[in-house]
Amino acid sequence: MIRFNVPPYVGGEIKNVEKAIENMHICGDGEFTKKCSEYLERTTGTTKCLLTTSCTHALEMAALLCDLKEGDEVILPSYTFVSTADAFVLRGAKAVFVDIRPDTMNLDENLIEDAVTEKTKAIFVVHYAGVACEMDKIMEIADRHHLMVVEDAAQAIMCTYKGRPLGTIGDFGCYSFHETKNFSMGEGGALLIRDSKYIEDAEILREKGTDRSKYFRGQVDKYRWMNFGSSYLPSEINAAYLSAQFDAADEINHSRLARWSQYYELLTPLAKTGKIELPYVPDGCVHNAHMFYFKTKDLEERSRLIDFLKKNDILAVFHYVPLHSAPAGIKFGRFHGEDKYTTKESERLLRLPMFYQLTEEQTEYIAGKVKEFYGI
Repeated sequence: MIRFNVPPYVGGEIKNVEKAIENMHICGDGEFTKKCSEYLERTTGTTKCLLTTSCTHALEMAALLCDLKEGDEVILPSYTFVSTADAFVLRGAKAVFVDIRPDTMNLDENLIEDAVTEKTKAIFVVHYAGVACEMDKIMEIADRHHLMVVEDAAQAIMCTYKGRPLGTIGDFGCYSFHETKNFSMGEGGALLIRDSKYIEDAEILREKGTDRSKYFRGQVDKYRWMNFGSSYLPSEINAAYLSAQFDAADEINHSRLARWSQYYELLTPLAKTGKIELPYVPDGCVHNAHMFYFKTKDLEERSRLIDFLKKNDILAVFHYVPLHSAPAGIKFGRFHGEDKYTTKESERLLRLPMFYQLTEEQTEYIAGKVKEFYGI
C-alpha cells in the first residue's frame, strides 16, 4: 500500500535527540529550540519567531495577542481545519464564514468587506496547499477597517506571495510541524510576530504567564507571574527532531516539488480532456508542494475513484468538511453571503499521496492508475 503520508525523516533526527538528552536539557528553549527559531527568523525575515507545541497553539496565542473577546467577530473561510476557528471561539468570538475562490480554494478577497461589521476585529486567512491568498487586497481592507490579520500558514512554510514569505505579511503567522507537514516534529508549530511591540506579551503568554524568558536572558534577577498564560513551549526533544529537517530543508523542498511537477505533467492529458481539474497557482505565488490535489466531476465520482485507488494499493483522501455545516460551526458561527463554492468544491477535491520519500516510480504508478480509472 502506498500511504497517503509518511512523516519526513532525513537521518539526523536521532543524533540530535541524543544530543539533547546528553545536554540534560529536554524541557524546551534549549539549543535546538533556539536553532529552529533562528532558522525561521533568518529565512522568513520575521521580527520574532516562537516555537510552539502545535500550530493550534500558535493560532490560540495569535487570538489572545489580537485581544479577541466574547462578542467579537472574525472573518475566515469555512474550508479550513477546525483549529483556525477554535483559536478564537475559545475566546468567545464568533466565526463569520465567507465563501472561497474555486481556483485556489482560498478565502475570496472580494467578499470580505461585505462581511465586516462594527463587531469585526480580525481576519484569519488560510493559505490552502501553500498557495497564497490575495494578501495585498486583504491587508488593504484590514488597514482601512482597523482589523488584525492572522495568517494560518500551517501548510505554507517556504511559500511566498510576491516575494514575501507567507506568515510574515499579516500581524501574526502560524506554521505547523505536524507529522503530515513538509517538516515535522510530530506535533509542533511556530508563531511569527511582525511587530516587535507584541514580543514581550507573546513570551509571557507562552511561558505560563511569567517573564521566564527575560530571566534566562539575564534581564531580570528572578521571574514572576506577570499575566495570564499557558504552556505553549515545546519539548527540546521535539525541537531536536525538527532541527535535523531544517538542515535538509532545501533537499526536502526540491524533492516534493519534483514529485508535484511529475504528477501535474502526467495528469495534464486528463485535464485537457476536461475529466479533471488540476491545481492553480496564481502569478506571484510560490508554493511548497505541500499537497497534490485535483478535482473530479462530483462527489460520486470522487468516491468511486478513492475506492478504485485503494483496490490498487493507493491511499488517496479528501479534505475538510466545511466548518459552517458542522455542529460546532452552526453553534459558534454563521455563513455570510452565498455558499456558492465552499461545499461544492470541497466535495470534488481529492488528494494524492505526497511525502518526502515518495519515489518517481510510485508517482508514475499512482498517476497511471488515475488515468486508468478515466480510461486513458
